[in-house]
Amino acid sequence: MKRLFDITAAILVLIMGLPFFIIIALLIVLDGKGGVFYSQERIGRYKRSFNLYKFRTMQPGSDSLGQLTIGSKDSRVTSIGYYLRKYKIDEFPQLINIIAGHMSVVGPRPEVPKYVKMYNQEQLNVLKVRPGLTDYASLEYFKENELLGKAQDPENVYIKEIMPQKLALNNKYIKEKGMLTDLNIILKTLLRIFN
Repeated sequence: MKRLFDITAAILVLIMGLPFFIIIALLIVLDGKGGVFYSQERIGRYKRSFNLYKFRTMQPGSDSLGQLTIGSKDSRVTSIGYYLRKYKIDEFPQLINIIAGHMSVVGPRPEVPKYVKMYNQEQLNVLKVRPGLTDYASLEYFKENELLGKAQDPENVYIKEIMPQKLALNNKYIKEKGMLTDLNIILKTLLRIFN
């Protein structure tokens, strides 16, 4: 049931949003050098790696300066990228990941290999389900980059404080997962974006 919902929702949003996505692609191209899309290795269900897709919001080669986005005005973020990130529009290409079976609409956000290697046994439970576009942790840390922007050592704060709390919320989702839970999280995510 969940997989059918994921595929149907992803295809419908892609079809309805196609004109909008074409405009976004043109804006990204006009904003500077680099491709329209950005892909990054993430770890999914059963520890399988996959390439997660986003609209490109940073200057090419930004990953070499760190994998965390720091503050609301990270200097690596492009002009159009700032708005794509603010309204979570950069995440829409992950609908392709959902159709391909790498992801679900709702589920723990997929992490990069570097941080997955730091998970303890309990935290590894999050890899028993498909990762998703949104979940409890996405709602709780909607402005994560701003929190990191206030930290003296952002990566240490992420590893020691934010990541464990997000993983605890991910495990909470796994215990409560179901269609009603998913619909509730989707509704709260949409309200958060539009507010």
